[in-house]
Amino acid sequence: MSAPPAAPKGWFYKIPVIGWMARDLARDFHGNIYYALIAVLTLLVVAVKIWGLVALGLTAVLLTPVMFVILILLTLGD
Repeated sequence: MSAPPAAPKGWFYKIPVIGWMARDLARDFHGNIYYALIAVLTLLVVAVKIWGLVALGLTAVLLTPVMFVILILLTLGD
């Protein structure tokens, strides 16, 4: 009988809900990535429902560095 895989170590995995999702993604990334994306999208929809366009605007502000990285990667080419 083989031993079960070791659980990932680190402070990020000890956060109650986020750590549970991170452990699942670390164990089976391709099987759980869509579940994680749907959960994040649902949280965004609920935040917009509760706080209105402020939540959507803050999400856009938080994703600005990601867009900068994408634009830089596009300009690098092959």
